[in-house]
Amino acid sequence: MTVIIVAGIVWLSGVTTLAWAQDVQDGAASRPRPPELRLSMRDAMQAAVDNNPTVQIFRERVTQAEEQAVTRRGALLPNLSARVSGARRRLFLGSFGGRGGTLPRDFYDGRVALTQNLFSLSLIQRWRAARTNIEVAGLNSETQKMDTMAVVALAYLEALRVQKSVKARLADVKLNNELLRLALERKSVGMATRLDVTRAKVQLENEKQRLLIARNDYGSATLNLSRGIGLSFDVKLILTDDLKLVPVPPQTVKEALQIARQHRVELKAQRKRERLAELTLSSVVMERVPSLSGTGDLGVIGNQPGDALTTDNVQVLLSIPLFDGGQREGRISEQRSLLRLESIRTKDVEKQVGLEVRDALLTLESTQQQVAVAKEGLRLAFQELHLARRRFAVGLATNIEVTDAQTRVAQARDNLIEALFNFNASRVDLARAQGRLDDL
Repeated sequence: MTVIIVAGIVWLSGVTTLAWAQDVQDGAASRPRPPELRLSMRDAMQAAVDNNPTVQIFRERVTQAEEQAVTRRGALLPNLSARVSGARRRLFLGSFGGRGGTLPRDFYDGRVALTQNLFSLSLIQRWRAARTNIEVAGLNSETQKMDTMAVVALAYLEALRVQKSVKARLADVKLNNELLRLALERKSVGMATRLDVTRAKVQLENEKQRLLIARNDYGSATLNLSRGIGLSFDVKLILTDDLKLVPVPPQTVKEALQIARQHRVELKAQRKRERLAELTLSSVVMERVPSLSGTGDLGVIGNQPGDALTTDNVQVLLSIPLFDGGQREGRISEQRSLLRLESIRTKDVEKQVGLEVRDALLTLESTQQQVAVAKEGLRLAFQELHLARRRFAVGLATNIEVTDAQTRVAQARDNLIEALFNFNASRVDLARAQGRLDDL
């Protein structure tokens, strides 16, 4: 057998390396192996921030808000323009005191105009609102980043859970093979019946079926993880973390809430939205205040370009709003309603954050206890299986007891896996509720 390995290493997502290999066996080239990516949960969360399309969309919205602020600022800056024109006009001489008739004349005009808003509180407030909107867009982007990191972290934990289920099913198949061997040995010496052997075979096939289902579930879980990160589905993910019980520093509800108020991005974003509504209302109210603007132009005009004379014009315009049919007052009332709405939303977000923190603390405490109970249950299930196998080996019981004990071992394994998943998921939930996913 000849084996040829061609390996190349490339960087993927700035996190790990991809390795390609091609095997040639029995003189025929096999299909190349898919690229592999070793991935921890922290790597997965960071890769999602860099590659997830939804996060990228929210970043583009920040860029849009920045350009809108540039537009608002432009209304406060000088506006410079230039124009050049040439025309032939037919004039009626009688309009100039002549005896009638017409006279064609050429006119050439070229000038540069400057317009500047000298004083407008409404425009100033609009610009301030646009700058606040940039902060709102940035905080919204940060919120989406946190949501994506939380979703990817849970998807990673789900993949770990199914991976552990695959290992548990493999252990169950191995155990049932041993039970089948024991039943065959017992039957060969006349201490077991054909029914005992058949029952062991049925149980073995059942565990093989569960193994196939678990492997399929693992494939689906890794595909969902790839989708959340934004990776190609052709990349084979190798998860480097494990489901386990880790120490969690105790927190009181008061301490947890204080951390959430300091770090939760949604609270900061909602307060900025309320501030944005205040500035928008102020910009509309300030339309009642007179505004001052200046214009000026400098140019040349004449019948022929060579005979043109210099002209200039300078104006200062004071605009005093008097009556617009009630449109301004209607917009003021509308903006006041929007401000009250944002104030209500701020209170609602504060309550929602408090609910999420309290719920996450309760769940974390419960899941820690679940893990301890599941570990004890698995220990007792193995003890029961050991005793049942000894009874069957000396002919004191049929393999029904062994099969029942093995079923309880499988259930105990599943209980421990589920408890570990729930514990780690509750850690993610608490970190998300406090806005500290980066520290997870």
